[in-house]
Amino acid sequence: MHASRRRFLATSALGLGVAIATRRAQAILADADTPAAAPRHLTRLVLAGPPASVSNPLVRIAESGALADLADEVRFIGWRDPDQLRVMTLDGKADVLAMPVNVAANLYNRGAKLRLVNVSAWGILWIVSRDPDVHTLKDLVGKEVAMPFRGDMPDIVFSLLAEREGIDPRNDLRLRYVASPIDAMQLLLLRRVDHALLAEPAVSMALRKSGSFPVSLVAPELYRAIDLQQEWKRAFGGDARIPQAGIAVLGPLRDSSDAVARIAAAYRSGLAWCQANAKACGEIVAKQVPMLSAEAIADAVGHGHMDAVPAREARPALESLFRLLLQKSPGLVGGKLPPDDFYASLPATSAKT
Repeated sequence: MHASRRRFLATSALGLGVAIATRRAQAILADADTPAAAPRHLTRLVLAGPPASVSNPLVRIAESGALADLADEVRFIGWRDPDQLRVMTLDGKADVLAMPVNVAANLYNRGAKLRLVNVSAWGILWIVSRDPDVHTLKDLVGKEVAMPFRGDMPDIVFSLLAEREGIDPRNDLRLRYVASPIDAMQLLLLRRVDHALLAEPAVSMALRKSGSFPVSLVAPELYRAIDLQQEWKRAFGGDARIPQAGIAVLGPLRDSSDAVARIAAAYRSGLAWCQANAKACGEIVAKQVPMLSAEAIADAVGHGHMDAVPAREARPALESLFRLLLQKSPGLVGGKLPPDDFYASLPATSAKT
């Protein structure tokens, strides 16, 4: 073939390739700018969480209309125990769920369609006691402790800390497992147990009830005996922070980056509002979670360490916890560290706190 002919064909082929690549790039950019990239407006958006501080921002979102641009109706519903949480997740009964981080990892590794958006509860676990001389876990040896959520976050944290202290929870303690922190609180108030592991706001509620009429006629005087976050710092180093719970987005919604970013931002704003308006926060949450009092919820705002950290930023702390759980019992997190896809990706502006 003549040299000039070869140069012509080569140049034509190169030009055609550039043109195709250019059209593909233009198509990708065009798709990103079309309305289809925006979050689809929903008829209903269901937010769900436990009777604990991690749910306060979700209640605020529903009450304030913060996500009215995403859905015609935004409502909050509660879950009482981890079994109910798992059913809600697997049956798609909610779109956004506040949950313990190990449950999120476990469900994801077992095939649940979810992504973790943030970790917001970093310090809400306490041992509450009738005994003013209880200050360390070793002070509980040989004694009965009411323990909520067998095999889940409170029990896990307590067991890890006890074992670090050389305490065998099964043989050196008498653990009385109950369905929820509220049930453990009731046992304390009724003098059925002397010690209980509670999560805020159940801690604040127990302390209030033990000094109020008419409950004070039967309730003991109670003490914040052991701050488990401080015990964690002493046992494992680092900060007095345990990545305990956050929110996850479920189903098709998890693949809408704009919607996930809006939910993350609304949760962060809701948390900031609750921290700045503890009394009002207590009032709106108590309406949605009648088992809690508005005063106790407000008290808990000042005691629980809440900080909405994007899941990807919290990943090192989460993986440190998950590795401890994998050594203890792999099934607690579904047998492996969750992969990159488990962690929701948020724009830089949404990740700022």
